[in-house]
Parts: sequence; structure tokens; C-alpha cells
Amino acid sequence: MNIPNILTLIRIILVPIFVILMMQGSFSYALAVFVIAGVTDGLDGFLARILRQQTVLGSYLDPLADKALIITSFVILSTLEIIPSWLAVVVISRDCIILFGISVLFLMSVPFEIRPTYVSKATTVLQLLTVFLVLVSKWLPGYTNVLVIMTLFWATAFFTVVSGFYYIFKGIKFINNS
Repeated sequence: MNIPNILTLIRIILVPIFVILMMQGSFSYALAVFVIAGVTDGLDGFLARILRQQTVLGSYLDPLADKALIITSFVILSTLEIIPSWLAVVVISRDCIILFGISVLFLMSVPFEIRPTYVSKATTVLQLLTVFLVLVSKWLPGYTNVLVIMTLFWATAFFTVVSGFYYIFKGIKFINNS
């Protein structure tokens, strides 16, 4: 266990705290927890590279922590009717399709390596920015533009769909090459 892995575990622990705060309507505290989770996400990767402490455990935990935070955020925001439910369905469906594809490749013993692409990184940034701005709009009503948020919803959905299709085609390519 090293510092980057501890930071990743902290991020996982913050997810249920975030949900509880959201359910209680404590948007300012939920925003603070979300920001802390985001900072630990960037910090754990940075420290793992700088300190040369990249581990197999970290390579599994980090994406799980990311998915737990993003999926949970979209589910709770949709449940509370703060974001449109269709956006939550798009975000969660993409992740489910990716997990399904990884499972199929694994069960078929197809060798594969998944590396983040620019579109998947842009997707993650847009998803996190969506949650962040929506929380800011709940914390400081009137300081965010509805048009900006709606545009962000559509941009997030677009990039999520595009990156989902990218991974589907990449998975098909792995299968065809094996």
C-alpha cells in the first residue's frame, strides 16, 4: 500500500459521503466532497508517476474509483431531478457497455490493453465538469447560466456516445485480430 493507492481508497470512501450529503440537500458540502475527490484523483496519478509507485492494485482501483464517483453522481443528480434522466442513462450505459465488452474479451481470452484516448479523456472532463457546475448552480443559484448548463449536458452526451462507440469498435477489432 502506497500514498497513491491510499488517495484512491479515500476517493472510494468519499462516494457514499457524497451521496448522503446530496440526499440531505447539503449541496455546498457535497460540492466540497466532490472537489476533494477530484483533487485526489489528479494527485494519485501524479504521485504514482513522480514517485514511481504505479501498482497493479492502483491500475484496478483508480478506474473503479472514477466510475464509482461518476456513476453515483449521475444517478443521485438524476434521482433528485437536478439533471435530466436521459443524460444519466447515456453516461451509465456507456460504462456498462465498456464493462460488458471487457468481460467478453476476457472470457474469450482475447488479449487487449485499454488506453485512454483523447475523446475518452474529454468525456471524463465533461462528465466531471457537468457534475461540478450543476453542484455550483445548486449551491449558488443565479450564478450559472441555464443555457451553459444545457449546452454542457448535450456536449457531455455527445462525447460520451462517441467514446462509447470508439470502445465498441476497438473491442470488435481486438476480437477480429485474435
